[in-house]
Amino acid sequence: MTNTTEKPRIGILCWEAGQSPRGLEQLETLKGNSTNPDTYDFPVRFCKVKGANIETILENPCRKVMERMIEEAQKMVKEGVKAITTSCGFNAIFQRELTDSLDVPVFTSSLLQVPMVFHTLGRNKHIGVITAKKAALREEHLRAVGITSEMPVEIFGMEECPEWNKIFIAPNEDVDLDVIREEVVSTAVKAVKENPKIGAFVLECTDLPPFAQRIREVTGKPVFDFVTLVNYINSAIP
Repeated sequence: MTNTTEKPRIGILCWEAGQSPRGLEQLETLKGNSTNPDTYDFPVRFCKVKGANIETILENPCRKVMERMIEEAQKMVKEGVKAITTSCGFNAIFQRELTDSLDVPVFTSSLLQVPMVFHTLGRNKHIGVITAKKAALREEHLRAVGITSEMPVEIFGMEECPEWNKIFIAPNEDVDLDVIREEVVSTAVKAVKENPKIGAFVLECTDLPPFAQRIREVTGKPVFDFVTLVNYINSAIP
């Protein structure tokens, strides 16, 4: 759990308060979620960005919201944070703009780990990316974090799972977290079955890390996610 008596080391740009679907609010109660303080063994600071929500970040990336993110990040840097990250992997599309505007390292998305994973696997291996919504993950997101066409990436969208998809089609309804867990793990199992060349997974969505260990156990594959990224950041910054 975060020690609140120490100065925050990493600043986390989050969605605006009250803008998350009910299902995401439930997922936030799980340790490993990007907005759950119990996820961190070091002090972090959460910053809720006005206007940041599913529509402006995931569905239709909004530059005005990006500018607010930069402003809030600059404030956190002035207050002493040593790195900036975000609570949604779709912020990958803003990676270059944020890094160019700040004097500390910026890690917008767990997708930044894909190039690293690519270089750790044999040439015949593929990388499975599990995302909150495949239809919204565009080439611009991938290119912004260094994922090139030579990297054999297979993308699997959670929106094909009925319980998970309630987040998008019934945002005011509760979800069954046990069913969500099974859907996430089943998505990974199905991915490996359909493509035995998958050598590792990267979880784009910052709501998925609570299920990462189960994916490792069931598939036998390495799993990289927001938590592996943020812990790496923390180990590197002064």
